[in-house]
Amino acid sequence: MPGYRDFQSGLRFLPTLAIAPDGDSIAYVDDADGQFNLVTQTLSTGDTRRLTAGTDTTVRRVAWHPGGEWLLFLADDSGDENTQLHRIDAAGGNPVPLTDAPDVQYSAALGEPFSPDGRSIAYCGNDRDPADQDVLVLDLSTDEVRRVYAGGGRACPGHWSPDGSRLTVAEWRTTNSDHLVHLITLDGAEPRSLTPHDDVATYWLGPWLKDGSGFLVLSNVGREFTGLAVMDADSGALTWLDTPDWDVEEVALSDDGRVLVWNVNVDGFSRLRGRDLVTGADIRMPELPPGAATGLTVAGDGRFVVLRLSTATRPWNILLIDLESGELRWLSNAQPVTADPATFRDPTLIRYPARDGRQIPGYLYRPEGPGPAGVLISIHGGPAWQELPVYMHDGFYQYLLAHGIGVFAPNVRGSLGYGRTYSDLVNRDWGGGDLTDLADAVAYLRAQEWIDPNRIGVMGASYGGFAVLSCLSRLSELNWAAGVDLYGPSNLVTLAKASPPTWRSLVAAVIGDPEADADRLTARSPVTHADRIEAPLMVIQGANDPRVPRHESDQIVERLRSRGVEVRYEVFPDEGHGLLRRDNQARAFADAGEFLIEHLGT
Repeated sequence: MPGYRDFQSGLRFLPTLAIAPDGDSIAYVDDADGQFNLVTQTLSTGDTRRLTAGTDTTVRRVAWHPGGEWLLFLADDSGDENTQLHRIDAAGGNPVPLTDAPDVQYSAALGEPFSPDGRSIAYCGNDRDPADQDVLVLDLSTDEVRRVYAGGGRACPGHWSPDGSRLTVAEWRTTNSDHLVHLITLDGAEPRSLTPHDDVATYWLGPWLKDGSGFLVLSNVGREFTGLAVMDADSGALTWLDTPDWDVEEVALSDDGRVLVWNVNVDGFSRLRGRDLVTGADIRMPELPPGAATGLTVAGDGRFVVLRLSTATRPWNILLIDLESGELRWLSNAQPVTADPATFRDPTLIRYPARDGRQIPGYLYRPEGPGPAGVLISIHGGPAWQELPVYMHDGFYQYLLAHGIGVFAPNVRGSLGYGRTYSDLVNRDWGGGDLTDLADAVAYLRAQEWIDPNRIGVMGASYGGFAVLSCLSRLSELNWAAGVDLYGPSNLVTLAKASPPTWRSLVAAVIGDPEADADRLTARSPVTHADRIEAPLMVIQGANDPRVPRHESDQIVERLRSRGVEVRYEVFPDEGHGLLRRDNQARAFADAGEFLIEHLGT
């Protein structure tokens, strides 16, 4: 029978793309050498050049200098997420650090970090106070750093105005969907707020219009879903461009200000829309393969876009779309090592009833054959995230399907993509309504004739790992066949206390305050109910995880082993929150797959 490594793509990409100023090259990050490094590709020839060769560092983000001679990239060490800024020549050579503070987390601007004249870089960091994230501007000619916004809290620069005199800033308040928008002028004047402080809304910052009168935003102010609008740079007033009953997730604008393209998430599937801002006419966009796209980027002259796309049966790859001809051209060809995609199974998008009357969406993958089959419930992280119809965990679902095990991946309450009311339901209610949704998922699955009711397991990462532990402990009466927890918190009190300083306001709003809410958090913590866990469990953890520290996994493993419960525990000393090294990812999912096949297979 095939192993997990047969289904791996052989090449993974991170969701960062940049187009060279001359439009003939792109930059991206892949793990062809086992770790995520920076690569450029010439579009006219297909030739690639590997610019970095880090073994302990992970390149997280890339941007091309307006002059085209060099690139900016962000990288951290062994998953610690303390990203630093570096520059490297497009022709190759040694990277040059632009920041060097290993205990500080720096991030580049949300949009193009370079000023239009290429002389400055906008970025943010918590170097002044570990709990605050300030906005900084680096002068590349003098190496002088100016702190242009230090209003407290988590702030990040958005985009430079066309003349380079102004900079948009997003301030994250209580949650990742509660933003304020500020406008900074580089002449030293006081920042100006463009959004009301008493309103809770999302404002994801986009590029400026060519005339500098305003800039694009993705917002759900006054709406259930996130739409596309132009924010007036003087008044903050919004002019809506698209208000679908789904979320607009990405927006990109050509440097000449003419070609506008945006990405709409329709029940998890990506749909592109476009408009010529000079004529006002809609641009006919080709239909994408049925999956999800990220990293939407438009060429400076608007001739083409590039993005990263995956489907349930095709790994992530880089796609170029010619906007004149509508032609789709794959710039990469990551594919399963030996597994035959012709045997892969597409999911069915279903909705099942929750006990409060809500309809919970999810993707159900059925293996070939009449059954009865075991099924794995796969729970996404976040919880502000969304299960998508993509090549999940680099082929892990297809691997299980080949072994006769089905997969059900629900988007329980708290998931993105279904409106702000739905996503907010989980805030300060971890292990509440979301857990009953999972109990109702089991009831739905056990009503399907092809599913063996005694062979249902559960797996998840991060928040999904917390949900796994909650299912096995607080829903132990459902007689789970097995569980796999990837770096999930077991104790909400210790998790909240150990959260990174810049995250503490977010943690208080989304999970709870470790002091004021200690009783509730303790009652919802899986470790409190660990004595109820009977199902075999596998736990996977990165030793350097800054979000869910190793102690979260240690606690639950120690409790279960003291009772003689079957626990397999794998700690990766060179990983943080996630499995970025190819060898580690292959080993972890191969082991998890064998564990699940043992307990869920026939």
